[in-house]
Amino acid sequence: MYAYEGSILENKAAQYEEVQEFLEQFGFVVGGGWEVDHGYFDKKLDAEPGYLYLRIPAFVERGSFGDPNAILRLGRPFLLRHKYQLANDDRVDVSVVNASINQFAEPQDPDASLRADEIEAGRTILARVEEAYRHQFGD
Repeated sequence: MYAYEGSILENKAAQYEEVQEFLEQFGFVVGGGWEVDHGYFDKKLDAEPGYLYLRIPAFVERGSFGDPNAILRLGRPFLLRHKYQLANDDRVDVSVVNASINQFAEPQDPDASLRADEIEAGRTILARVEEAYRHQFGD
C-alpha cells in the first residue's frame, strides 16, 4: 500500500451523490466491502499480477453510505495491490454455513509490493482528479 500524503481530497466533505458522480467521470466505482459508516471509491489500474487500485476512502458524517444525501468526508487516497491465489485455498473449512459466507480464496498477498512506475501512474491520475475537484468544488 502507498498513501498519497498531501492530497487536497483528504478531509473534504460533500454529499454522497456529488462525490460518486464526480469520481465516476474518472472511472471510479464504489468498491466492495462498504459498510453503513464508510466505503471506498476504487479505480482499477491493472489486473496483472493481482489487482492494482487507486482507492479513495470515504467516511460517513451524516446518513448512511449509499444514501444520495449522506455527507461524506474523504480520506487519504492510496494505491493498493491485491494478489490472489490462482489455486484453491488450502485453508478451507468445509461446512454449509461457512461455505455460504466465505466463498472466495484468501489473497496470496493482500499488500503486494508496488513498483515506482505504478506509484507514479496513480499519482498522475490523482493529480487529474484533484485539478478537476478544484474546478468543480473549489479548494
